Amino acid sequence: MLDHVYIASEQDFKDGEVIIEEGKFSDWLFVIMEGSVRIYKDSPKGQVTIATLGPGEILGELGFIESGQKGRSASAVAKGPVRLGVLDKEKLSAEYKSMSPTFRAILKILVQRVRYTTEVAVKQAVKDR
Repeated sequence: MLDHVYIASEQDFKDGEVIIEEGKFSDWLFVIMEGSVRIYKDSPKGQVTIATLGPGEILGELGFIESGQKGRSASAVAKGPVRLGVLDKEKLSAEYKSMSPTFRAILKILVQRVRYTTEVAVKQAVKDR
């Protein structure tokens, strides 16, 4: 799990409560402290689950790296009760900015590939239904 110095606050979510909504703009970054979170994308044939995350895992990383300039790539919903740590954007941003421009560029390329791969996987899942 991330060092607790990065956790600025905590938020609790009830079963089925939406944490992140696909398409919305935000750069908040979270660590799951308790419970599990289902990551999904909407498709013409319904929701496609991308992943289920548990304690110690991060969500919102794409929005953080892209500085909230693109809409969220997927939605996140609580599976049962969930406690999230809201990560301190100022501390993380300072560390991110201290990286070399080359390394930041590599991370942004990885974000683009994750978005693309997710879209391809969803299209294939919808096609297979």
